[in-house]
Amino acid sequence: MPRKPVRHRRLMKYQPLTFSPFARQVARVASSCMSNRQMHRPDLPKKSQPNSAGNGSRKNTLKVKNEHSESSDEEEFDGTVQADFAFFDPKPDDFHGVKTLLQTYLDDIEWDLSGFVDLILEQTTVGTVVKIEDDEDNGIFALATALNLGRYKDHKCFMEVKEFLVKVSQEKDVIDDLRSLLGKEAESVGLLVSQRVMNLPPQLWPPLYDALFDEVSWATEDEPTEELCNFFRFKFYIIVSKVYKHKNAHQKKGMSTSDEEIIYIKPEDEIFHELSSWSFEFSLHTQQLATHELRDYQQMGLVMAVKADKIPAFRQQLKSFVERS
Repeated sequence: MPRKPVRHRRLMKYQPLTFSPFARQVARVASSCMSNRQMHRPDLPKKSQPNSAGNGSRKNTLKVKNEHSESSDEEEFDGTVQADFAFFDPKPDDFHGVKTLLQTYLDDIEWDLSGFVDLILEQTTVGTVVKIEDDEDNGIFALATALNLGRYKDHKCFMEVKEFLVKVSQEKDVIDDLRSLLGKEAESVGLLVSQRVMNLPPQLWPPLYDALFDEVSWATEDEPTEELCNFFRFKFYIIVSKVYKHKNAHQKKGMSTSDEEIIYIKPEDEIFHELSSWSFEFSLHTQQLATHELRDYQQMGLVMAVKADKIPAFRQQLKSFVERS
């Protein structure tokens, strides 16, 4: 097994990718909603620069050129923005940024989200946040981590996550499997939490997941006690995400031949879905503003259970997807 490298700055250069008009519409809606939430949160402090002392360990820095979808002065702006995205260990100063990303993680219910974020930030050996290097606002653009359900079973936030999942599961053929993973098998189950702003460049997706799953692997040997090592020997991952589903998907009426039954907000979720042992959808009370392209769709929650031995296939398929894009 390859060993965990010393965390020093490493530059990775990528060629720009082009987003389809539809993808830009989805990204614009999600980004707009994210920006609105941040603008109406006066308690968000201005953060120090990511590479300043005491602000956590930098993992990698990725140079990415991204197509800009809108410009107020197209004659002076060539449509390309270059940004240095840096990967960092989570740290306490990331609290508000991570909490904003996860604001609707469990739809609109009131739950101990702050406690959930605290656990994410306390687990520094496994987990990554993505920022723009030298950004004065220290904004969080993406998060990826995996938390052991058994390890945190007595925490209020995890009890609420389990209660929520059981409540929204309406499919009788998966409820027993769900209860098993949340109960007697919980110590070998990781809650895979992955969230990002929707216009994050696709070139960042594979390195972000590679960082997560490499760290999980390293933690099974590098944690200071055998008990802590065992907490990362996952056999299953549970993933809670969102998709757009056609309003007439069940009847098949009113759908044109070009309509997709499901549109994956995060493309990697389609890979997870195909590799999952079981999954179920549930209705959401919180709905994003619909664009013209999404007028016949409604946002749904999606829960998936993926065996850990499927992760190598996931990583390869995600890389291939991004290379083809």
